[in-house]
Amino acid sequence: MDTGASVKGDLSGHTKAINSVSWKPTRPFRIVTGSEDSKSAFFEGPPFVFKCTKGVSWSPDSKQLLSASGDKSCKLWDVESGDAVAEFSMGTELEDQQMSCIWAGNYLISVSLSGFINYLDPANPSKPKRIVKGHNKPITRVALSADCSSLYTTGVDGTVTVWDVATGENDRIGGKGHGNHVSGLVVKDSAVYTAGIDDSIKVIDPVERVYTGVSISLGSQPKMISNLDDGIIAVTTKEICIIRNDKKVGSFPINWDGLCVSSSRDGSSEVAVGGADNLIHVYTLSGNTLTEKTTLEHLGPVTDLAYSPDNHFLVACDANRKVVVYSLPSYEKFNKIEWGFHNARINCVAWSPDSLLVASGSLDTMIIIWSISHPNKHIIIKNSHPQSQVTGLAWMDNEMLVSTGHDGIVKSWSVQF
Repeated sequence: MDTGASVKGDLSGHTKAINSVSWKPTRPFRIVTGSEDSKSAFFEGPPFVFKCTKGVSWSPDSKQLLSASGDKSCKLWDVESGDAVAEFSMGTELEDQQMSCIWAGNYLISVSLSGFINYLDPANPSKPKRIVKGHNKPITRVALSADCSSLYTTGVDGTVTVWDVATGENDRIGGKGHGNHVSGLVVKDSAVYTAGIDDSIKVIDPVERVYTGVSISLGSQPKMISNLDDGIIAVTTKEICIIRNDKKVGSFPINWDGLCVSSSRDGSSEVAVGGADNLIHVYTLSGNTLTEKTTLEHLGPVTDLAYSPDNHFLVACDANRKVVVYSLPSYEKFNKIEWGFHNARINCVAWSPDSLLVASGSLDTMIIIWSISHPNKHIIIKNSHPQSQVTGLAWMDNEMLVSTGHDGIVKSWSVQF
């Protein structure tokens, strides 16, 4: 049907495949869908916009019902009288629409379109007891605060979540962010920096947990950012940028696609940049100027790299399924035995704080732990994120590793080598 509208709408709102559709062909036009998620969704239009999905759950004594609706509310019903005894208003935004609910023992729980899990309180319907604000889209980056008390994760939908490492409590960063894929994350003591495919770097106040409004425009799409002692460095598809005092103060054009970047940690001012040209480009940073020092060849695009905390090594991974460690300052290969037990492109690498272990995560769902002390030994964690690639790794200490996946899940692993 041609409605004359430039945008016809989007039949979204279900969590599984839609297997039946019916529409009302007279004005006002309506569409209703049925899905394998056991829900029906209603759309108004044109353009057709998600209106509501309803879910209900019985109380344990079968005397009350909890319902969830696309009108951004949940209601508690008395079955005998048919009256609503409590109404939970869940917000005013599109993502506050309620997708489902469950009455489990003493807990009344609903799920928002945003993916938030809401613990409802019948004694105080105006505010949930607790809201779990995890990701419902693939996670792109993960980073720890310097004291390892807070963990930050970013998503393809532009969301940033901060987690309390000790308790697991989390919160969503507020304010105007990128609104789309976050490709870079750096956590400093006084600020958190994110890079997005909107060609900008934005700043988060870690205390208030909101974007500050500071936005640093870049010349092209950023792929990754890394920490400097007095700023950050970003690699984009066209240039390497130096950011200091929330301003772009240096630019180094490149004629190859930059994919990843890392800076040395001992003040030696060396920067390594991995590219789609199958090379690691090593630079010396002097002030705001980069001078190329050497290049290191790989057999595939270099997807991630990192200098070790003790600054004795540089580790890199590539799309050819290899992990390579280089000794500094010569940049000669350290692991004479090939570290190549992944079955697909490696996405990320991370050093343990003592610089003795390297973790790598891959498209093949595996995490592999490699040892500097015993280069011929390794630990393989298969299906670490089942049916989902590993997108990020961070060590909380020498025996605890955090991983993130395309499945939107954050996991912690105890590592005993």
